[in-house]
Amino acid sequence: MTNAHPTESPVQASAPLGVGALAPDFTLVDQYGVDVSLSAVRDVKNAVVVFYPAAFSGICRGELREIRDGLEDFQDDDIQVFAISCDSMYTLRAWADAEGHFFPLLSDFWPHGEVARRYGILDDEDGFALRGTFLLDRSGRIVWTEVRGIGQGRDFRAYREALATLRASQRDAVG
Repeated sequence: MTNAHPTESPVQASAPLGVGALAPDFTLVDQYGVDVSLSAVRDVKNAVVVFYPAAFSGICRGELREIRDGLEDFQDDDIQVFAISCDSMYTLRAWADAEGHFFPLLSDFWPHGEVARRYGILDDEDGFALRGTFLLDRSGRIVWTEVRGIGQGRDFRAYREALATLRASQRDAVG
């Protein structure tokens, strides 16, 4: 699998995590006030960790609708989606209600952007997470990633191809 690289040069705390890195665990509150942990799916499911800059913004609205409307491509019995922004839980709840998002929208509000910072994608100057997508295997290792600047939408075709490759490699390993 390949890495995509950002074409903008935002101000960041560090470089984004790359393929082969162990994804940092997190526990964040979702839009309903429930604690959700990445470690809950480790060794059980693959995971997709999707960082986005802000609820109710144009590109983010389109991207999260793409995930919502094509959820069967992104989440199933073997893959869990975690969508994370630096918005508050209350903002995420209002957005989930308005948009019909029923997968976890996680708040990295306080300490502000700490999880995004650990993944190397916090824009420290503006306080937003970049558009980072991290596909993790069951062991929690990053097998594919794409990071884009705040004003650039994701390449969902590449994202779907990475998911298909992961699924095929796991089928081959079992079969």
